[in-house]
Amino acid sequence: MSTTTIGITGMTCGHCVSAVKNELSELPGVENVDVDLVNGGTSTATISSSTPLDAASIDEAVAEAGYTVVPAGS
Repeated sequence: MSTTTIGITGMTCGHCVSAVKNELSELPGVENVDVDLVNGGTSTATISSSTPLDAASIDEAVAEAGYTVVPAGS
């Protein structure tokens, strides 16, 4: 099991959380996605997967949902 935590900017509501979860869940090997929404700040997403995930794939999935990945803790 691999766990990846990322920061995401631009999220403001439950719909944002759902959009990000849906896109990240489609990546190969992803088993669970937990999002901690920080309205107007940097939210965090913790992704559990059966294999390590490629950072570019994560960035692309989050961008597809309409948001931006930033270093966690920013």
